[in-house]
Amino acid sequence: MNYFCYMVRKACPATGMRTQAAAPDHFRSLRGAWSVALVLAFLQLPVPVVSAADSNDTVLALEQAVALAVGENPGLAGMQARAAAIAAMPSQAGSLPDPMLSLDAMSFPTDTFSRSQEPMTQLQLGIEQELPFPGKLGLKQRAAERDADAAASNVDETRLRLVADVKQAWWHIYFLDRALEIVSRNHDLMNQFVQIAQTRYKVGEGLQQEVLLAQVEMSKLLDRQIELQGTRRQQAARLNSLLNRSADTRVVLPEQVGEQLPAILTEQQLYDRAMHVRPLLEQKRYEVEAARTRHDLARRDRYPDFKLGASYGFRDGNEPDGSARADLASVGIAVSLPLYASRKQNRAIDQSSNELLQQQFALQDEFSSVRGDISAALADYQRASEQVQLYKSGILPQARQSVASMLSGYQVNKVDFLNLVRAQITLYDYETQYWKAFGEAHQALARLTATVGEEVTGE
Repeated sequence: MNYFCYMVRKACPATGMRTQAAAPDHFRSLRGAWSVALVLAFLQLPVPVVSAADSNDTVLALEQAVALAVGENPGLAGMQARAAAIAAMPSQAGSLPDPMLSLDAMSFPTDTFSRSQEPMTQLQLGIEQELPFPGKLGLKQRAAERDADAAASNVDETRLRLVADVKQAWWHIYFLDRALEIVSRNHDLMNQFVQIAQTRYKVGEGLQQEVLLAQVEMSKLLDRQIELQGTRRQQAARLNSLLNRSADTRVVLPEQVGEQLPAILTEQQLYDRAMHVRPLLEQKRYEVEAARTRHDLARRDRYPDFKLGASYGFRDGNEPDGSARADLASVGIAVSLPLYASRKQNRAIDQSSNELLQQQFALQDEFSSVRGDISAALADYQRASEQVQLYKSGILPQARQSVASMLSGYQVNKVDFLNLVRAQITLYDYETQYWKAFGEAHQALARLTATVGEEVTGE
């Protein structure tokens, strides 16, 4: 560019410019200088690049982000604590009720409150134990165990969703970084276009419209840069939240990743895997089993429970024959009578039956929802991966060839500046769309993995 400006000043030492009518020969030589400048611009010769990461910044790889989220996310930690609390319930539900120890003062005469006046006066020590009908405690414990299993599966499901959210945020930021790089590179190139257009206009070979056009395109790039930077700040704050870090923590991602997209299992294979390994479906199956066990328990509640008791009474005083009064021992058994079964136990059976139906329908509905999510995520992945391949092997090479062809035409004055700039802007858009499709493919893959419950790439 400096060489180009030097050529202009050399053509007209006094003013640095000539009119087209006065020096056509010089314009031909100047056109060569403009061509050299444009070639240098389009070849994008090495220029100093400011790295996105400072020397003290740590590059956050995708695997590191996932590990950090799994280890530090408070939402996941809360679900793990809840599962641990529920896991402590089965042994409680399967244990007998605590026995009752009693101390009674019985049959004391109210005139003297003497322990020896009446033969039935005694201090009685007793113990009672409730005994549910055989099988009830086992059913209660089994239902609590299924609840604990469901809670553990919910932890796994929460972990899957967390990992998917982290991956999607990470890949979104990666796309934004690539888009910002493209905008920055295009801004530098458009700045050169502005200078070239201004110089051509000054020497009388260009038009003012060319200068204005280049300036407008530069302003558009600045607007796009502001928009991308704002979106990146939002996504960085979201990712930091998932990683349990301060929202303003700097997020620096690698500048390059492998661009090969993996092959995916067939839709039916994904359905089959999800049916067996998806924690959400496993959770629903445990909830069905818990509801079925509670239904069996409600039916068994029609049978009576028992209560065993024993007591020992201490007496003072003597019998009429002068011998000491003997202590008294008692044992007893009590049985509950389900006299209100039509209003209580039978209604509980109906309630548990409907709750079982609800859980069964919820399992069916969740499986249908999972199948739909798999199909949607797979469709998104296939669409994005096909776009990546199309941009990479077709559109981008063709767009680059088009720009090169227009540059050649511009050099011989067969293509105007407007079409050249438009071709370059179109190439910018295609490059951005390529990285957008690349990021969307990985985001869809993250959703698909979470929906199935495990990795979904082909063997």
